[in-house]
Amino acid sequence: MDLKKLMVDTKNVWVDFPGLPGFEVEVANLSRKELTGLRKKCTTTKFDRKTRQAVEKLDEEKFVVEFTHGVVKNWKGLTLAHLETLLLVDIEDKDPKQELEYTDENAETLVSSSTEFDTWLNEVVFDLDNFRSKRKKPATPQVGKVLQEQ
Repeated sequence: MDLKKLMVDTKNVWVDFPGLPGFEVEVANLSRKELTGLRKKCTTTKFDRKTRQAVEKLDEEKFVVEFTHGVVKNWKGLTLAHLETLLLVDIEDKDPKQELEYTDENAETLVSSSTEFDTWLNEVVFDLDNFRSKRKKPATPQVGKVLQEQ
């Protein structure tokens, strides 16, 4: 059996956002290879004349955009009332039960503006247990029942 054939680069799952009932986010797990490529895409190398060495600098804004595109695939149930708990918004003249639709731009804004959402997203995306296949456990016969049936 070849490990390379068993490996999966990415997998999407729906995860409930804690404390906000009905708010679910579809997230993708990124492989180490994909994450490294993402970081490279957002890193520039410049020559420092003082130290005479190449210095790499991560463009954090670009990284947030690329990371968000890579891991946040969709959401449902993000009401304006929920949004108000994640960041400072003005929803005074709007229905708090109205849902904010998923768009790439809305996702980028939420990730870059809400520390709570960004922290949760990083915890979820890099926890492999969230992406493991749920297998049915084989039924183990109870000793008492087996003896009674014989």
